[in-house]
Amino acid sequence: MPENGFSINASPPDDDEASEPLVESDAVPPQCCSARLNLAVLMFLGFSVVYGLRVNLSVAMVAMVNATEPGPAQNHSVVRACPMPAGMENNSDTFPGPEGVPQYPWDSETQGWLLGAFFFGYLCTQIPGGYLAGHYGGSVFLGVGVLGTAVLTLLTPVAAQLGVYWLFALRALEGFGEGVTFPAMMALWARWAPPMERSRLMTLSGSGANFGAFVALPLTGYICQTLGWPAVFYLCGGAGCLWAVFWFIFVSDDPRTHRRISEEERDYIVNSIGSQGTGHGWSVPVLPMLLSGPLWAIIVTQMCANWSYYTLLTSLPTYMNNILHFDLKSNGFLSALPYLGALVVSTLSGVAADSLIEKRVMSVTAMRKLFTITGMMFPAVFLVAVGYSGCSHVLTVTFLTLSTATGGTTAAGVFINQIDIAPRYAGFLLGITNTFGTIPGVVAPIATGYFTKDHTLAGWRMVFLVAAGISAGGALVYTVFGSAKIQPWAVTEEERAEAGKNRSRSIST
Repeated sequence: MPENGFSINASPPDDDEASEPLVESDAVPPQCCSARLNLAVLMFLGFSVVYGLRVNLSVAMVAMVNATEPGPAQNHSVVRACPMPAGMENNSDTFPGPEGVPQYPWDSETQGWLLGAFFFGYLCTQIPGGYLAGHYGGSVFLGVGVLGTAVLTLLTPVAAQLGVYWLFALRALEGFGEGVTFPAMMALWARWAPPMERSRLMTLSGSGANFGAFVALPLTGYICQTLGWPAVFYLCGGAGCLWAVFWFIFVSDDPRTHRRISEEERDYIVNSIGSQGTGHGWSVPVLPMLLSGPLWAIIVTQMCANWSYYTLLTSLPTYMNNILHFDLKSNGFLSALPYLGALVVSTLSGVAADSLIEKRVMSVTAMRKLFTITGMMFPAVFLVAVGYSGCSHVLTVTFLTLSTATGGTTAAGVFINQIDIAPRYAGFLLGITNTFGTIPGVVAPIATGYFTKDHTLAGWRMVFLVAAGISAGGALVYTVFGSAKIQPWAVTEEERAEAGKNRSRSIST
C-alpha cells in the first residue's frame, strides 16, 4: 500500500507530476508463480498464436503463387533486380514444394489485397470489443477472439481453392474475430496490473506477438517445403484451438473472482489499483475523449509506428524472395530474425521502464516519451539504410533486424500509454487507438504492391523511405503532445471527492 494508505490511482489529475504513479508499494507479493504472472504467460502464448495466425499467409503466399504463370500482358523478358545467387541461375521460379499442392496466378497487386484483407475485418471490432471488455471483463472476448480466428484459419485452403474473393472474405472474417484481442488484453490488465508493474507485465504479454512472428515465419517456410502450404493453416489453427482450452480453464476477469490466487496477492492488486480497476459501466465520456490531446497523440503515433511494423510483417518475405532470392526456408528464418530482436528488446524495456519509475529517475511521462522516441527514430534510420543497401544480403538483413529490434522499446512507451491516462477506460481506449493504428495494416500492403509492381530496387527503396519518414513524424508528434497523467475525464466526481477527503486527512495528521 502507498504511504497514505490509498491507491496511487485515487488522486485527482493535477497540473504537476504528482498525478503520475511514482509512489512505491511495500509488502509486494513476489511475482514468481503468482496469478498475475501466470496471466502474463498465458497472454504471451495467446498472442504468439495470434500473430502466427496473422502472418502465416505472408510466407505461405510465396508457396501459393505460381510465379511462372504467364500474365495477360507480360510479353517482355524478366529482368531481375538482383542477380541470382551462385548455383541458382538456372533454377525455375516455381516453388519447390510437394507435388500436387495447388498454386495460383496472383499478381503482386492481388497479393497485396489478400495480405491487407485481414485488417479490413480487424478494424471493425476494435472499439466494440474494447467497450464490451471494459464493461464485462476481457477474458471471454480474448479467448473467443483467438478461438474463432483459429477455426476460420482451418478453412483457408478451401477458400483459396474457391477463389480470390472467398479467400479475401475469409481473411477479413479472421481479422474481425481477432480485433477484440488487444482491447481485451488492456481491459484485463486494467484490473490485474499494479501500477508499479504495468510496464513489465504488459510488455511480457505483448511480446508474445514478436515471439509468434519469430516462430511462425521460419516454421511456415519449412512446413511449406516439406508438407505443403495447406498444412500451415491446419497446424496454426489447431494450435489456436488448443490454447483456448487452457485459457478458459485458468483465467479470470478479476483478481477478486480468481479461484487460485492467494489472499495476499489479491489484496495487493486490488488496493494498489484502487477504484480505477473496476468496470466503466455502460456510460463512457466519449466527447472529452475525442477532445483529449494526449489520446490523439497516442493515436497518431501508433499509426506511424504501425506503418513500418505492418509493412515489414506482411511484405518482408516477398522482398526476401523476389529481390534477394532467398529460398523459402532461409527466407522464413531471416524474415523472422528481426522479431527475435524485438522480443528481447521489448521485454527488457518493460523491466527498465518500471525500474526507472520505482527509483524515481524520471516521471512516467518522460519515461514513456524516451522509450517511444528511441523506438521510432532508430528504426527510421535503419530503414533508410535498408533502402540503400542494394543487393547486399548481409547489410539488408542486419539493418532490417536492427530496425525492428530497436522498435521494441515502444512496447514500454506509447503502446501501453492508454492505461496511464485512463486506467478504467484502457480497453475502450485501446480499441480506439488500435482502430486507427490498424489503418496502416490495410493501406501499407496495398501501397507496397503499388510501389513494387515492377519488382525493382527503386520501388522497394520507396517502400522503406516512406516507412522511415512516417515513423520519424510519429516520434515528433508524441514528443510534443504525449502525456502519462490521468486525464480529468477519467476520474469520477465521487473519486474526486474521496481524494479531496484523503488529502485533507493527510494534511491534518
